[in-house]
Amino acid sequence: MDNFREEIVVKKNRGLNSAAYAAVTVLMVVLALIAAMMFSTLGAGFSVQSVVLLLISGGLAFLIFWKRDELRAEYEYSFTNGELDFARVLGNKKRKNLGGMTVKNVEAMGHVAHSSFQRYVTMPGVEKTNWFLNRDGNLFYFYYNKDGKKRIIVIEPTEQLVSMIKIYSQRGAFQG
Repeated sequence: MDNFREEIVVKKNRGLNSAAYAAVTVLMVVLALIAAMMFSTLGAGFSVQSVVLLLISGGLAFLIFWKRDELRAEYEYSFTNGELDFARVLGNKKRKNLGGMTVKNVEAMGHVAHSSFQRYVTMPGVEKTNWFLNRDGNLFYFYYNKDGKKRIIVIEPTEQLVSMIKIYSQRGAFQG
């Protein structure tokens, strides 16, 4: 029987993110309208100010359009028989695979609140990656070496996922 669990982590207090998303959407529309007006004035006569305003407002509108889904980010953790995969989902549309790991290859793991986390995160040459949204959540870390580089990944799993991970980890890897 396969051990499978999939979890999606969302921001707990989404009110501020929703308000910011609405504000940048309105700003994007206003900037796009300004760009359209500047483009239409180019037919009446060429003006350096109009071209500069067109490029700035059009560029900012495009940049906001391209990046606004960052405000609606979610993380997805998939666990299957000792393999843990990570993905980032933007705006429920774009899914980016962040990578995966075999749990038995992890040297140390545990809750971020445990003292062992500070020992690993302060080691020289450690690359830390945060794949969580809520700082007050149940944060969990994995310390491992890959291609000669020391790495720490911090995620926000539920206790059910943590208990499944413990089953497949090597003896002594769980620090607490």
